[in-house]
Amino acid sequence: MQTQTRSYLDYTGRDDLLSGGVKLIPIETPKGNFHVWTKRIGNNPTQRLLLLHGGPGGTHEYFEAFDSYLPNAGIEYYYYDQLGSAYSDQPDDTDLWELPRFVEEVEQVRRALGLGPDNFYLLGHSWGGILAIEYALKYQQHLKGLIVSNMMASCPAYNAYAHEVLMPAMDQEALAAVRRMEAENDTNNPRYMEILIPMHYEQHALRMPADQWPDPVNRLFKHLNQTIYTLMQGPSELGLSGRLLEWDRTADLKKIEVPTLTIGSTYDTMDPKHMEWMAGQVQRGRFLLCPKGSHLAMYDDQETYVQGLIRFIDEADAGG
Repeated sequence: MQTQTRSYLDYTGRDDLLSGGVKLIPIETPKGNFHVWTKRIGNNPTQRLLLLHGGPGGTHEYFEAFDSYLPNAGIEYYYYDQLGSAYSDQPDDTDLWELPRFVEEVEQVRRALGLGPDNFYLLGHSWGGILAIEYALKYQQHLKGLIVSNMMASCPAYNAYAHEVLMPAMDQEALAAVRRMEAENDTNNPRYMEILIPMHYEQHALRMPADQWPDPVNRLFKHLNQTIYTLMQGPSELGLSGRLLEWDRTADLKKIEVPTLTIGSTYDTMDPKHMEWMAGQVQRGRFLLCPKGSHLAMYDDQETYVQGLIRFIDEADAGG
């Protein structure tokens, strides 16, 4: 039986979201049929890029950073809010928030958009990188190229990096206060974010003062589906403890045959050396380092990030 849904359109009343390249795609799930929101920008029969946002439970909105670059480069790209995210249906059945079901959702979106091995590039950022790797391992026959951005191939390795590298470099008194509030389930305490923003977010998420963050980033956080995020990622921003806790595909990267770009950043929550290692594990990999960037390197090392992405797609399109 289909569970109750709530879409972005329901609570904004913005009819304009159904114009200008927008397509609502029907999705079949074990819990019923729903719709997800997509939007096409540009027109290129050989370079079509589907964007998998982070979270889980985030939105496509922060990818608007690409609007200043990809149209001029002639790349066709697709915004896409995954099921449960703000622009798409938001079922309230927690059984839906499992990685294999998300993979099948991406495959249904691919078919509905007419993407295939002659044109289909898939970019996954953060949680979207997990989803992109999983999709490639099952459906890489449909891909022309894969981009894994700011996501390691192992959640246990991600946690180890957080605990062994990032946390020891933080103010230990402030860190202890954050950990105490998390342990006491007191993360709604205003003090929690007061500490976390300068200690963590402005250092490793987006390296600029939070009151200067771009509007697309602010909208991402405003529209985040906290239920999905907490269920899969966990309640803490300093590591991972949810349903993805044991996810690890390091041993399977060698099975990925399509041209693959991994993108890492010096100040990221993800280990850039691990991202470089991943590029050496896939069969046709290359690595892009954003030396000034953090987790949202498409903003704080924008030129490096976007030009590297465009170069990879152009070279893969030419058979390189």
